[in-house]
Amino acid sequence: MNEFQPRHDVPTGVSAEVAAMLDRANRLGSDPTVTNYGGGNSSCKAAAVHPATGEPVTLLYVKGSGGDLGTLRYKGLAVLELDRLRRLDGRYGGQDTEDAMVDLFPFCAFGPGGAAPSIDTPMHGLVEPAHVDHLHPDSIIALAASADGEQLVGDCFGDRVRWVPWIRPGWELGRLIREIAADPRVEGVVLGGHGLTAWASTSASCEEGSLRLIREAADFLVRTGKAEPFGAVRPDRAPLPPDARRARAAELAPLLRGIASTDSRMVGAFRDDEVVLDFLSRQALDRLVPLGTSCPDHFLRTKVRPLLLDVAPDAPLETVEQRLGELHTAYREEYRAYYERYAGPGTPPMRGADPAIVLVPGVGMFSFGADAQTARIAGEFYVNAINVMRGAEAVSTYQPVAESEKFRVEYWELEERKLRLRPAPKPLAGRVAYVTGGASGIGRATCEALAAQGACVVIADRDDEGAEQLAKELGGPDVAVAAAVDVTDEDSIRASLAAACLAFGGVDLVVNNAGLSKSAPLQDTSAQMWDLQFDVMARGSFLVSREAARILRQQRLGGDIVYIASKNAVFAGPANVAYSSAKAAQAHQVRLLAAELGGDGIRVNGVNPDGVVRGSGIFAGGWGAQRAQLYGVPEADLGKYYAQRTLLKEEVLPEHVAAAVVALVDGSLSRTTGLLVPVDGGVAQAFLR
Repeated sequence: MNEFQPRHDVPTGVSAEVAAMLDRANRLGSDPTVTNYGGGNSSCKAAAVHPATGEPVTLLYVKGSGGDLGTLRYKGLAVLELDRLRRLDGRYGGQDTEDAMVDLFPFCAFGPGGAAPSIDTPMHGLVEPAHVDHLHPDSIIALAASADGEQLVGDCFGDRVRWVPWIRPGWELGRLIREIAADPRVEGVVLGGHGLTAWASTSASCEEGSLRLIREAADFLVRTGKAEPFGAVRPDRAPLPPDARRARAAELAPLLRGIASTDSRMVGAFRDDEVVLDFLSRQALDRLVPLGTSCPDHFLRTKVRPLLLDVAPDAPLETVEQRLGELHTAYREEYRAYYERYAGPGTPPMRGADPAIVLVPGVGMFSFGADAQTARIAGEFYVNAINVMRGAEAVSTYQPVAESEKFRVEYWELEERKLRLRPAPKPLAGRVAYVTGGASGIGRATCEALAAQGACVVIADRDDEGAEQLAKELGGPDVAVAAAVDVTDEDSIRASLAAACLAFGGVDLVVNNAGLSKSAPLQDTSAQMWDLQFDVMARGSFLVSREAARILRQQRLGGDIVYIASKNAVFAGPANVAYSSAKAAQAHQVRLLAAELGGDGIRVNGVNPDGVVRGSGIFAGGWGAQRAQLYGVPEADLGKYYAQRTLLKEEVLPEHVAAAVVALVDGSLSRTTGLLVPVDGGVAQAFLR
């Protein structure tokens, strides 16, 4: 099990049993083979004194709706008065009233605050034992999703664990478990197509019992199962060599992201670990994939089934694109038919009909979600599903929950409520930004600003260490990744953009920020000085834009390219011919590319900063000293000097430039392309005419 750091934020006066339960939940939730992200729940019942009456009361502390066991804290618990909750049993009117029962849970809350109680609350509150765990272990679900699951559970556990056929979570399920838990010989139940619920009198014994049952199921699968449950390897689906496989994945990612984003923009994730590649190479693949996943937590995130690409791993890209179009059209038609088969008068509107999981034999698995974390987790859930299918096929036949039941869960009004309660997405949510020179100065400020607005950020820089550090500061791989790049090298640019595609599925907005400056009078400007600045800024931004435009066009989602040019692109200053000429070339690229790429929905704009001294890598690298000497001011006062020659008399900082970039790409200027925005404090000589 993975290590975790317990955090005791339990208020003073609350039973120590609650802290013990939280630590148990964190340990159980840190292992994806025990339960998935956001899935399962733990609880405890503890005595307290009611502050309003001064009388003793027993409280139920249980993970609230939408929480995650691995990161659960006290504020994520729903706290209810147990006696009041149990008295709701008299209000229960059958399975048609499950939603109405959930509406009554808040009236059982103990005091203000606390998380919203989940639909699983009854399975914790109605049983007598003080501690309860509900988990989604791969080994248990393998039994629960087998054609003869009840018999297998009996063979594995005897009378210590009982079988409960598939039933949606709710009060009825809680009642069934209450009856079973009344038998002191029983340690838990396996819920058909769902998972494990176990209980005990103490937190330690509950955790030990849950883990013991999970191990016993895993041992049973190995001991009694067949060696090759997915059948033989198909040679035509064997994995490509690692380098070729990753290169192929980077080529495919923008195409796949494009189809997955037909209804709403998605971020992608890719994995090609052994468990995925082995599954994709086996004979049983074509039979198992259409069956979809079984556990509700699985198919809520992976959709009812994946899309399987049925072409050779190394087929020409044109062939792949044509076949993908056919498969995607069929997938959408099938999903709409699935919705129409089961939707009734009160069913929520159909959500996106695009796949969340795309399987590519020989290459790997692509998963998609509204953000990078959701995309990654969708892939993790499908790996859980592969493990479940392997276990079920080893001892029986994989038989997931019926399609009609999957629909009832997917379009359950309670799930719809969770979606409605989500905060509104940030302006750049679902978009992937690629920023050259992103580790310092204007680039760093731009990466920070884009991430703050919800974008996934690829920090492309020659400074690997600085880029890696910034990626950690921004939140790690679900928010930002580093990509080594030398913008003077075409292969390096392609490799860094490929890394972006593997990390997030593609690219939506590009910021050409990498630059340098070496200034000198005309007679002292060498050809090498001229070539270097043109190579990095004029040629480098051209190469980055050319390669990025290919990806943007493959995705068919439009996009943005932003150039960080300069006031010097317009205003002629002294002793700066190479830098200013390179910036002028960048500024004209903005106009040229805006005209060329507009038909693809790709907007190209630029920013013309001036006098960005503080936080600037260029100025710190010696240019500041040169310019200060030229203007006859101390280097420490150079920023103030630049500010005083402007109309606004205000110093320009990196974050001011970053704010202009955000304004150009966040939808505020959705009908603007070919624009150069001055961020210079007001330099009249640089006004565009």
